[in-house]
Amino acid sequence: MIDDLDLGFDEPERGEKGRHRRSFVRKRNGKSGGRGKTVLALLLALVLLGGIGGGAFYGFDRIQSYFVTPDYEGAGTGEVNVEIKQGALIADMAVALYDAGVIKSTKAFIEAAEENSRSKNIQPGLYKLRKQMSGESAVAAMLDLKNRVVNGVTIPEGRTAKNVYKLLSDHTKIPVKDFEAAAKDPIALGVPDWWFKRSDNKKVRPSIEGFLYPDTYEIPPKATAESILKLMVDNFLSVTGELQFADRVQKERGGITPYEAMIVASLAQAEAGNKDDLGKVARVAYNRVYGEFPCNCLEMDVTVNYYLESVGRPTKASKDMTDAELDDPKNPYNRKLRGLPPTPINNPGKLAMEGAMDPPPGKWLFFVAIDKEGHSAFADTYPQHERNMARAREAGII
Repeated sequence: MIDDLDLGFDEPERGEKGRHRRSFVRKRNGKSGGRGKTVLALLLALVLLGGIGGGAFYGFDRIQSYFVTPDYEGAGTGEVNVEIKQGALIADMAVALYDAGVIKSTKAFIEAAEENSRSKNIQPGLYKLRKQMSGESAVAAMLDLKNRVVNGVTIPEGRTAKNVYKLLSDHTKIPVKDFEAAAKDPIALGVPDWWFKRSDNKKVRPSIEGFLYPDTYEIPPKATAESILKLMVDNFLSVTGELQFADRVQKERGGITPYEAMIVASLAQAEAGNKDDLGKVARVAYNRVYGEFPCNCLEMDVTVNYYLESVGRPTKASKDMTDAELDDPKNPYNRKLRGLPPTPINNPGKLAMEGAMDPPPGKWLFFVAIDKEGHSAFADTYPQHERNMARAREAGII
């Protein structure tokens, strides 16, 4: 008879640890199984049990837990830090909060999140919360930015790996040498080995350069150099996956590999003074190396500066570079070597990658900055380039 009343005995609510399914709670007829139904079922059960006799009320508190979601009342006491990991679902957050003693049951948080449309705005990171909070209070606290412990570090586009290590070290106090050691094996950090392929038969020595995606990162507590670099590589893989970078390069860029396109993206990131020109600079790089440029070389001074930084020497403006520095035969990033350099020369951002993946059409072989906003003028021939250089001099740019 009780079965016919559909009293709603779902799985007993567990305070124990465990993962809920992705949905918040089970629903019937498109409506959530809320507290009203649970209370009604409880009352019906009590009426039935009352007809059996007073002894049936033994263990009522225990029976009640099957019907009512275990939950604390109020905003809680004390203080506790809880980390919400990247990609966590509401159910994952509930488990983290339960493990930390914030909520009485995972279901209390899940139900409260379902009832609050803003819960989808809860971000990964570290939160300063209280113990023994109601599910509703926990959701509200995590939506209040003052309870989020900000430990973010921003990595700008176009920084070299060496520069990234210093930024990370300054922020985390982890020694630079730890980042250098962790970076020696990029494949162990999550870079798939197929990335290190070239179409020009040049030998590839796997390098982390290019794979430390520029972004703002929340550094987790007790992070290590290795875990931070893995976080950045994971982000790189997510962004390039969304762009379909590897697939589109292989289909649309005439046989070059994704790694070679990433090198071009890094060149564009270094050379373009304005985001509007990223794709055009990438086109110049392709035209010089794979087109009709006499030496099939880049002749871009940024590769020289990359080498100078890598060996611990100061970088220079182009006008200050000596002939020996510009054309050093021992420099594997020599601007006059045929083809693309051995590795990317920095860690490019999304727009630079888009520019290298899908550059605008053009026969440009030269470019020069012509205004203080960093816009460049592009030319197919050297006489056109000389006229653009004159414009740049008139504007006081060079």
